[in-house]
Amino acid sequence: MSSFQKLYPMPIVESRVPLAVRSVRPAPASKESVAATIERSHHYLLEKQYPEGYWWAELEANVTLTAEYVFLHKILGTDGPRAAQMAKIRTYLRKEQREHGGWELFFGDGGEISTSIEAYFALKILGDSPDDPHMKKAREFILARGGVTKARIFTKIHLALFGAFPWEGCPTMPPWIMLLPDWFPFTIYELASWARSSTVPLLIVCDKKPVTTLPNGHVDELYAEGRAAANLAIPNPAGTFSLGGAFIGVDKTLKLMEKYNFSPRKEEALALAEKWTVEHQDESGDWGGIIPAMLNSLLGLHCRGYKPDHPVMKKGLDAVDKFCIETDEDFHTQPCVSPVWDTGLMILAMLDSGMAPDHPALVKAGEWLIEKQIFRDGDWKFKNKTGPQGGWAFEFWNDFFPDTDDTSVVIMALDRLKLKNEEDKKRRLKAATEWVLSMQCKGGGWGAFDVDNDMEILNEIPYGDLKAMVDPPTADLTGHVLEMLGVTKYPAPQEKIDRAVAFIRKKQEHEGCWWGRWGVNYIYGTHMVICGLVALGLDPREAYIMHATQWLNSCQNEDGGWGETCLSYGDRNLMGQGKSTASQTAWAVLGLIAGGEGKSECVRRGIEYLVTTQNDDGSWTEPEYTGTGFPNHFYMNYHFYRNYFPLMALGRFREFAK
Repeated sequence: MSSFQKLYPMPIVESRVPLAVRSVRPAPASKESVAATIERSHHYLLEKQYPEGYWWAELEANVTLTAEYVFLHKILGTDGPRAAQMAKIRTYLRKEQREHGGWELFFGDGGEISTSIEAYFALKILGDSPDDPHMKKAREFILARGGVTKARIFTKIHLALFGAFPWEGCPTMPPWIMLLPDWFPFTIYELASWARSSTVPLLIVCDKKPVTTLPNGHVDELYAEGRAAANLAIPNPAGTFSLGGAFIGVDKTLKLMEKYNFSPRKEEALALAEKWTVEHQDESGDWGGIIPAMLNSLLGLHCRGYKPDHPVMKKGLDAVDKFCIETDEDFHTQPCVSPVWDTGLMILAMLDSGMAPDHPALVKAGEWLIEKQIFRDGDWKFKNKTGPQGGWAFEFWNDFFPDTDDTSVVIMALDRLKLKNEEDKKRRLKAATEWVLSMQCKGGGWGAFDVDNDMEILNEIPYGDLKAMVDPPTADLTGHVLEMLGVTKYPAPQEKIDRAVAFIRKKQEHEGCWWGRWGVNYIYGTHMVICGLVALGLDPREAYIMHATQWLNSCQNEDGGWGETCLSYGDRNLMGQGKSTASQTAWAVLGLIAGGEGKSECVRRGIEYLVTTQNDDGSWTEPEYTGTGFPNHFYMNYHFYRNYFPLMALGRFREFAK
């Protein structure tokens, strides 16, 4: 075992390769067959529980974060002690390259230009020759899609750190935004938590514009028009007279101010950005619980003169390594870790499928979750002055950023368990529920991390080309909160409930479904909303709920399952369409059962799909990405989604099995 693995336990890593699947299972939707499938799943998942009580599986994403891990250590000069890991990263990046020459944003997407550029550049600075066959194929793939100038802003910034792209082609980020007063229409707290924790340290980086020179630290061969003739203008698909065009005009003004060194109170602002970054480091060394914020924070502090052996940097570097997965062959980085989310949903799946609420494994998991509750003020307090403390975060540590989705799941899980100290549990759940209620937005819905974080105009700034600068309320998350209130029978004010239901009704698509912000996509959003509304006590025969279940029925695949491609975020014609997957089939079944269709033919066929596709070891195989980070730009494969959601669906179907 390497020093990296000793730092942190390894997550469960599920194979992409299908295992042995039972080809024949009699009467797949019978009580006997469903019970046997549940038993196999229980056996498999109980073996995956960690001794401390939690469940945790890999959070798989594209290769850019691993490439950026390489960039960080090359800049800091800390790649030498990690030579073995760097060699394994080369193996990993080569393995993830697809036959067409590029690297994928999500499984089976045909390749994506920015992902491919970062992978190519990482391999190049690790020693792969541009003349190697795999590098030639990658170059052809990238050039066919327009080359470096067509990449996303973050890719250009990472190239600029090595002089491989001119800094003048990157958006200007004035550090003085740190000095804007609380009453000003825009402060850093109008950015989503993930954008805020990544952007503040990046203000320091983009002000200094450092360049680390490496012998092979350029990608001149990836400029389709040649580097000398490259168009460095920030792309604006909407045109000159659009809002984006106006912001590009502002960027030109900022660049002119920068050229003449006119930046009000710059040193004070940079010092404040440094202070904010240091103060937002968790005790564990993490920043924001996400790799982009962690990498940017280390780069920002490096630009302020912090050496790799500085205590803050050392803790941060160790924390980054904890997000990495090392095997005998390769090494790669996860975007985040999901133990609280995985554990909460696993408890619910086990309970739904018949496990006793005082089962020792579940009690241990519940006690672990209890210890992870956050009783301190975080960034949410900036816009929610009166809310109590008591939420949960997604990760092992992320005290500044608890979120309403994880908190709702944990509340539902703990509420149904029988723990040793029930009075303490009830006190904690009351505090957590009151925190969630205090996070309701003005429009009636819930966002993930903040109240009323919905300044959509920020998605039009040049820096915000991922269109994920804010955290507005969404129907799927609001549905989860309502499900929590319904399951726990918490006496929430009726006015809050009414506003939430009105928000959901307003967000319903004309087809009957709901958009999924945090899962792919309309299947996820629709099942979350239906489960929430019905748990709350609404009649599933309400016309708009029936419209939703009819939509779910309409997109069932011939094999009995459901699937939806990530491409549905950009193309409404692909709503509810895609290869069947275990997780998405489970979501559809859960939505239909909640919607009063547990005895329907569609549900029976969905259950048959889950029963017949289960592997002999009790797991399901799913290479598809069904988790959403940023719609159209970043997706994830939660390696336990394929296992606990089917178990949940099978458990809720049992009463309808014949």
